[in-house]
Parts: sequence; structure tokens; C-alpha cells
Amino acid sequence: MRATLIYGAGDVRVEDVPDPTLQEPTDALVRVLQACVCGSDLWPYRSMAASEQGSRMGHEFLGVVEDVGSEVSGLNAGDLVVAPFMWADNTCDFCTEGLQTSCRHGGLWGRDGVDGGQGEAVRVPQAQGTLVKLPVGEDSALLPSLLTLSDVFPTGHHCAVKAGVNPRTTVTVIGDGAVGLSAVLAAKRLGAERIILMGRHKDRTDLGREFGATDVVAERGEEGVERVRELTGGDGTHTVLECVGLRPAIETAFAVVRDGGVVSRVGAPQYPEVPMDFDVFMRNVTLTGGVAPARAYIEELLPDVLDGTLQPGRVFDRTVSLEEVPEGYRAMADREALKVLVRP
Repeated sequence: MRATLIYGAGDVRVEDVPDPTLQEPTDALVRVLQACVCGSDLWPYRSMAASEQGSRMGHEFLGVVEDVGSEVSGLNAGDLVVAPFMWADNTCDFCTEGLQTSCRHGGLWGRDGVDGGQGEAVRVPQAQGTLVKLPVGEDSALLPSLLTLSDVFPTGHHCAVKAGVNPRTTVTVIGDGAVGLSAVLAAKRLGAERIILMGRHKDRTDLGREFGATDVVAERGEEGVERVRELTGGDGTHTVLECVGLRPAIETAFAVVRDGGVVSRVGAPQYPEVPMDFDVFMRNVTLTGGVAPARAYIEELLPDVLDGTLQPGRVFDRTVSLEEVPEGYRAMADREALKVLVRP
């Protein structure tokens, strides 16, 4: 079959790889209908050292079950399923606490002999705990929004949940990428009436307004901080959702959060230290967030996607074939695309 591999910065290839087969009785085989490129895929795309051995890519996909192992129940050939961006048994103590990203028997796609999602098919370990059945057909117009349940929408939701967003909290979202826009949508869903989106790409912030942002701040640095303070009577917002992962973003988050407020971060941090100095300490600011246990949220978010209340799939603004995936990476890296949908 064909699948995506990365060999170094800027070097993404689609190549022939062995067809997946059942290796454990807890496995399933899934034919991929849709996958996508994640913002986190761009970190190795920009900085990975060159290698003679390519690494499989992709951790967001949905597809059709083609076969299951002897110990898998509740899943059958022909079922349409979505996979969270980490696989897990969904039964260990961490999983039952809603922390499937720390599953004692789980792992990452594209690592340790496990297929990546950007390919024609995937062997799914711990299939019974990982995969979630979707009650729609292969041709459903809802598929792009359902695909977001694999990562980007639960990540935005996790950011808002960890911050404690509710109808009584004001919110600043830092970042107008797909995760930031998903965080806006999640904050609106949780009842926030004041949502300030910090971003400077008008096509993206326009979508952010449609998702629920009440204000847009295009300025950066000190000018951006002053603008948010101005909009909030000098206080800042109760919660800040940091969806970028760069040091200037976390610095802005601490600068625009209200005293006693919460900064939640889900942008994969590209900095070794958090700048929580004595001033932040004196203001009683809480830092939370982390990698999103997407599997914990899928059933909660699924009904609103199925009935059309939420349309998170609108973050996809370009669709490519599997052979065009390298161009999809380039387009996202060059800010020509917000989020790229892949149809193998």
C-alpha cells in the first residue's frame, strides 16, 4: 500500500510500504477514508535532521473496519470508525480516569512498528478501546467534522475544559490555527459569552468570529497585550487558551490573564522553561493544560457534530489526494492552508 513518510526537514514522500496485517488478537485493520495534516506534523517538517530511514506520519484518521482480531468485540467489518490521535486500551486505571494519553498499554501512531494515519490503511492496536463507531455512511457530508474528533477539536475542547471555561468566564484564545479556532468553538459550546481571539490572518479570524469569537486582536507583543487589556477594562480575561506552543505566545498569555485567572496551554511547547516569574506568582495565576486525551471526549462531542450544531470540519480549507500529501505539508508550512484534508 501507499503511505506517507518523512525523511527530514521539508522531505515528505509517499511510498510503497507493506500492507498491514493483524499481529495481535486485539488488533483491527482499518481502510482509511480521510486523514489530515496536523500542525504538530510541521515541527519535524521544519526541523527534523535528515535520515536514510523514513518515519511514518499521520495521527488523525477515520475509515472502515476491514478485519478484527479474535479478542476484539463490538467492532465488525464494514463499521465506520474514528481513531483518536493516540491508541489506548480504554480500560487501564489511567484510561478510566480519562487520561488515555497515559494508557499503560497504549502508544503513538507511526512509532514502534505501528502504522501512521496518512496512508491507505492502518493496523490499529487495542482496537476495541481505541476506535469509536460512527453512525453514518462512507459518503456522509459530516465526515470532515467527524475527522476533527481524532485530535484538533478535542484538543481545543481540552484547553477550554482545563481552563474552567463556563458562562461566567471571559476567554482569550491565542492562535488562529486550527487548534485555536477549535478552542473558540469549544469555549462557545461551554457557554462563554466574551471570547477574544488573538490572530492576524483575516480569513482565519473571520471563521473564528463565526465559531463564536466576539472580538479579534490582530496586534502582537505589547500592542496585542494592551489591546486585550483595553477590551477588558484593564483586567484581562479570566481564562486564556494558548494554542500555539511558542514562547511569545505563553508570555502573552500570562500578560493578558486576569489576576486569579487560568492559563491553559495545548500548543506543543517549543520552549524548555515556562516564564512564570515572581510577578505571575503574586497575581495567583494558574497554569494548566497538556496533551489532550481525545478518546475521553469523543462521545461527549459526537452528538453535536452529528446533529450539525457544531461544524468543526470547517477548519479544513484544502483537500489533497494521498500522492499530493507533500504539497499539503508545504501549503500548511507556508501558511497557504489552514488545515489540509487527505483523501487516500
